[in-house]
Amino acid sequence: MARQVGLPVKVVRHWSDVGVVTPVGRTSGGYRRYDTAGVARLHLARTLRDLGMGLADIRAALDRENGLPEVAAAHVEALEAQIRRLRTHQAVLRTVTRRTTHEGLALMTRTAHMSPDERRESVHDFLTETLGDLDVPHFREGLLAAGSELPEDPTDEQVEAWLELGELVAAGELRPAVRRMAEYAARQERGVRQTSAAEEMRALTDTWTAHVREAMRAGTAADSPAADRVVAGIIAVWLRSRANTDPAVVADGTAARALLREQLTAAAEPAVERFWQLLCVLGGRPAPAGIAEEGRWLVTALRANPAPGARDAVLARLYADGTDPWPGGVLHAFTRVQDTVGALVRAAAPEQFGLPTPCAEWTVRDLLDHLVWENIIWGGLAQGTPPTVGHTEDHLGDDHIAAFETAAATARAAFRQPGLLDRSFGPAPGRRVVEQLLVELLVHGWDLATALGRDRDLEPDLARAALPVVREIYGGLPRTAGGSVAPARSAPEHGPVLDRVAAFLGRRVPEDRVPEDRVSE
Repeated sequence: MARQVGLPVKVVRHWSDVGVVTPVGRTSGGYRRYDTAGVARLHLARTLRDLGMGLADIRAALDRENGLPEVAAAHVEALEAQIRRLRTHQAVLRTVTRRTTHEGLALMTRTAHMSPDERRESVHDFLTETLGDLDVPHFREGLLAAGSELPEDPTDEQVEAWLELGELVAAGELRPAVRRMAEYAARQERGVRQTSAAEEMRALTDTWTAHVREAMRAGTAADSPAADRVVAGIIAVWLRSRANTDPAVVADGTAARALLREQLTAAAEPAVERFWQLLCVLGGRPAPAGIAEEGRWLVTALRANPAPGARDAVLARLYADGTDPWPGGVLHAFTRVQDTVGALVRAAAPEQFGLPTPCAEWTVRDLLDHLVWENIIWGGLAQGTPPTVGHTEDHLGDDHIAAFETAAATARAAFRQPGLLDRSFGPAPGRRVVEQLLVELLVHGWDLATALGRDRDLEPDLARAALPVVREIYGGLPRTAGGSVAPARSAPEHGPVLDRVAAFLGRRVPEDRVPEDRVSE
């Protein structure tokens, strides 16, 4: 038998023991005997082994009627999976060879943290579990096809995208966002798979992002009344599009703005946006430009202006209150705060410009630039000559002290114009314009003092007067990423009053307060 089949005697004996072939008897000396059918089984078993099958699959193929085609098909699938794994390894290694030693090592380290099989299974499991039983077949099929595998001959960019996709999925932040988006798609039963509808959606996205970017370049805060006009323009276009999925919504109002906000919340989350960009790269399609920042701005504007004129109405009630809560009057209080902040500006040295501040992502230099801009914008408004430069331009130049003092003097002179406090600036009286700059300087003065390690207990009596004013002005604003005000934090009751003002506006109050010197001295 061993000679006929071309296998070692030990292999024949082992395969017989495990049931691949069954002897028909034994010789008087105890040797196993096989018939012609046994020889044929061993020939086939050897062939299947040479193709890479394991003994369990070989036995299953031989024992079942018509079992060979089924087992062969399963084996083909296994071989194809193995080829895909090897191709993925090959793609990563080729990418490594085109990198510097440092870049290649970083890429290999990322690969080692999660094997290709683990990464593939992670992405596949994420998609199937996240979508669950939702009735979104095209959505499901498209995601599974796009995300589970690398292309056969991937570019370096596609390899990087595939690695990042696995890391994004493993981080856990993506699952609830994709689930919300899929649930929204299932509820709306949108037919956006048609080419015309998809093009319309892209055109609508281009339109609203252009409106928002223009507003952002102009320095329009998302939670300001001025944002209401931007929202109204976007709603007018959105109402006529297929994105408006509610036939009953035919005009700008609470229902229209709520539906648009729901759609944006589902589609413009940063993790989801990056997810789509990576899928586009893997599919060989151009990745769309990021719209997360614009989405955050518009969502915040919709929250602050849930109906046309809503924010204006809130401020109108506020402006109708003619009391002056500031010690010595608002103009006197403004002058004191401007002088106090000016002393901090003069104390800031160029070597400190790179220090971080309590304002997220702002350095000391960024903060100084903003202090100059605040004086420019509010002083220009009071003079009736709004600035022609934008808030994103450099307002410091080479001499931050001179820049601040020039802008501060202009604002002070504008505020001292006879009758300005009672003059109307739209719905707001002039004293509210002065008050706005007073609050801005007071809070940003706290930011600067904190960043420089100086005494942040600025003007305690004015800070005490500012706390209810700030709560009244900013208390109803959405505390979102696109807004002017971060979520409120806690501050010790026994600490400086200005700490509580800053904490209400989202600043983290330092635990230890060790003043370098006192600004008032």
